[in-house]
Amino acid sequence: MTALFQHWGASYEWAWFWSMVIGILVIALPLMLAVAMIIYAERKIWAAIALRRGPNVVGPWGLLQSFADGLKVFLKETIIPTSANKGLFLIAPIVTFTVALIVWAVVPFQAGVVLADVNVGLLYVLAASSLGVYGVIVAGWASNSKYPFFSALRAAAQMVSYEVSIGFVLICVVLYSSTFNLSDIVLQQKGFGLGIVNAYAFNLLLFPMWVVFFISSMAETFRTPFDLVEAESELVAGHQTEYSSMSFALFWLGEYANVILMCALNATIFWGGWLPPVDWAPLYLIPGIVWLFAKMLFFFFCFGWVKATVPRYRYDQLMRLGWKIFLPLSLIFVVLVSGWLMLTRYGGPAA
Repeated sequence: MTALFQHWGASYEWAWFWSMVIGILVIALPLMLAVAMIIYAERKIWAAIALRRGPNVVGPWGLLQSFADGLKVFLKETIIPTSANKGLFLIAPIVTFTVALIVWAVVPFQAGVVLADVNVGLLYVLAASSLGVYGVIVAGWASNSKYPFFSALRAAAQMVSYEVSIGFVLICVVLYSSTFNLSDIVLQQKGFGLGIVNAYAFNLLLFPMWVVFFISSMAETFRTPFDLVEAESELVAGHQTEYSSMSFALFWLGEYANVILMCALNATIFWGGWLPPVDWAPLYLIPGIVWLFAKMLFFFFCFGWVKATVPRYRYDQLMRLGWKIFLPLSLIFVVLVSGWLMLTRYGGPAA
């Protein structure tokens, strides 16, 4: 793209700038459309599990329901509590939504199809995604209300608890792939499982780590059964209680963008990303982006399935799972993976 703009007479700086702007829009605009459609899809999943119809009136098969809801929210009045910190109150949903978008810069959709193919892509994902908690904390504090403030405290504890486990899980993947680059991690998975399956998850040492990562990704995005931040039985709507109109909608857009991101990371880091499930030549005729989207849709179905069937944890159960089960387990597997690689890949310890 940069070369094309240079061919049209633009300087390198302007050519690079416009190519980045177009690349961002190519990712951000379809992502926002996808958020609207997966809300519809998730409501259909819940309805099917509960033996009801779900959205079916607005548009054919109810496909326009999410857009009608978005229009309704957009037309509502934005109400700011008189005792709130107005500046921070308005910034919080923007932070949540923005952070959910910037992580997509390093997610590879296909070989060479990535906005920023940086060598520290996995570190960037960890650093950028961990910023999401600030939007929740600022919203809870700036609302100057009891329940949002309690929700912010819960969010901080919950995200820190599960980010630690996710970090150790990703260390196991980095040890196997010897790189932080997400594109290289995908390529390392070619034929990895049983010599034919394109996935790290078909390794006995990495499959338990994928299970920990999958459950932790639900906790990171405040999904059921870990939605203690928005537990309506105790905290009304949590940090969103005092919000209305588009500021309220931005929280939901950010949450579902994070859900799609976690589905993409599950597919990319453990299940071969854009590679077909099996290392068989005819399957490579299908574009890689189709395989990635198919895997993301499967994981999103799993997210919706869990939300529709699993009851909410108590807060002590949430903390116990993160600190007393996932953290020791991930630490043990870091030792097991590094020890196994020392014995098999590097010929054992030095004499």
